[in-house]
Amino acid sequence: MDVVDANEGKTYHGCDREGTMVRVLSDEDVAAVLSVDDVLPVVADAVRKQDAGAVERPDRPHFPVGEGLDGRDDPWGTGLTMPAYVHGADCYATKLASVHPGNEDRPTVNAQIALTDARTGAPVAYLAGNRITNARTGCLGGLSVAALTDGPVTLGLVGAGTQARWQAAAVDAATDLARVRIYSPSDSRFACARDIESDTGVPAEAVETPRDAVLDADAVITATTATAPVFPADALDRDAVVVAVGAYTSEMQELSPEILREASAVFADVPSEAAETGDALAADMDETAFRPLSDALDGSFDAGVRVVLSVGSAVFDAAVADHVYELVAEDDVGRDVDL
Repeated sequence: MDVVDANEGKTYHGCDREGTMVRVLSDEDVAAVLSVDDVLPVVADAVRKQDAGAVERPDRPHFPVGEGLDGRDDPWGTGLTMPAYVHGADCYATKLASVHPGNEDRPTVNAQIALTDARTGAPVAYLAGNRITNARTGCLGGLSVAALTDGPVTLGLVGAGTQARWQAAAVDAATDLARVRIYSPSDSRFACARDIESDTGVPAEAVETPRDAVLDADAVITATTATAPVFPADALDRDAVVVAVGAYTSEMQELSPEILREASAVFADVPSEAAETGDALAADMDETAFRPLSDALDGSFDAGVRVVLSVGSAVFDAAVADHVYELVAEDDVGRDVDL
């Protein structure tokens, strides 16, 4: 695809830009072109390519940050560096992310994504990464619920933050979402319910206990920063789908061990990393216990509780960032900076 640079009048193909001009995309720019409906197939394709080995995805280091600041003896949060390349793509991506659970007046998760030309190594674009991260994580839940349930779907959400809203939007886009129940220990669940109902048109109710959210639900999605199980295992419907997107370290846990041990199938978007989370460690399960997520998207399965563990992959960020960049290039969104 040939695109004319708005500022310089130069023509480039895909990520192969001339000169030293770099496109900078704010969150507003990303929002102008990104839609859950369009991102769902992008993420599904990335899942399949990752499971087929058609990607480069180095280890994702995460490390504590902020210890020693303001006299603190413990860290303020966690930093993550997430590089990836999808074979055949014009660009590779590097996401710099952070998770600060103590944030009150700003997002818990923050991210920036750099796109670099795979042919020349030249910088191509810098994108605000929060919306891309939220969209691809939401789409993993939406794709999983759509593949593993027969609608209409009653969805139980545990967690009432930004990601809960994205999960509901993605499930609604991917399948027939009938109603949503939301639990959080804070009053944020009421605003979350209002937002989901306003955005999707689907009835959404804030409930008083996690059991109330999960009971008789066709699908349950947990989107928290918890370090202990967030709902009682005996509240699950015997054929429920559970998608856990919050735990990504050994200290973090959302699910009771018996849920994983008794599930008819457990899938993971990155089995080797899912095995290092608190959920897997508490259930004494290693990566051999997990099926690749593409199996869930493309297979058929027996009845029983089915679980998806999602720790996230830079491959999904790379795919969605490349998709967004192609769209903004077509629509002349963002601004160019000469490095």
